[in-house]
Amino acid sequence: CAGPAFGAMLDGPVRVIDGDTLEISGERVRLFGIDAPEHDQRCTDAAGRPWACGTRATEALRDLTRGRAVRCSGEEQDRYGRLVARCTVAGRDLGAAMVHDGMAFAYRRYSRDYVGAEEQAKAAGRGIWAGAAENPAAVRAGARPVQAAPGGCAIKGNISSRGRIYHLPDDRSYAKTRINTATGERWFCTEAAARAAGWRHAGD
Repeated sequence: CAGPAFGAMLDGPVRVIDGDTLEISGERVRLFGIDAPEHDQRCTDAAGRPWACGTRATEALRDLTRGRAVRCSGEEQDRYGRLVARCTVAGRDLGAAMVHDGMAFAYRRYSRDYVGAEEQAKAAGRGIWAGAAENPAAVRAGARPVQAAPGGCAIKGNISSRGRIYHLPDDRSYAKTRINTATGERWFCTEAAARAAGWRHAGD
């Protein structure tokens, strides 16, 4: 995924794009060695309740950099043209901090530098390790295993920040939508049943 080596050093105020991407002086920077949950990704806590881990990861990186100068050093670009770099604030490695706080995975495909920090976060149950979280690479690849519909009732009644939404098998978000009945989410056999129960279609 990396492009040719060219070497770069950036420093200054930043704008946080997501949990592993920054912008410094108009240059996009991808934090080396970590992979944070995707922006709209949801994880579950110890009780199986969904929470917006992607949004929280973005907020965590903002908290680490707010009002501070960031220094980044990298030698490669990824396929999106972003500098892949190690970044620090007052000498603190941002990638290590994000993994330590349970706000990002160690990106083993490219580095094992943060595996120790990940193991500590996992043992302490911090952030994404408080419950269950899907690897962001799998989310990007759409590699979720198919969730079997009970009794052939394939309409997914999902509860999200948008309220009670149902998804039909042909809907764009159907495959990535996971139903957790322990949180009040449901499966429906017909649209009429879903609407009668108070759910609305994802396209409404």
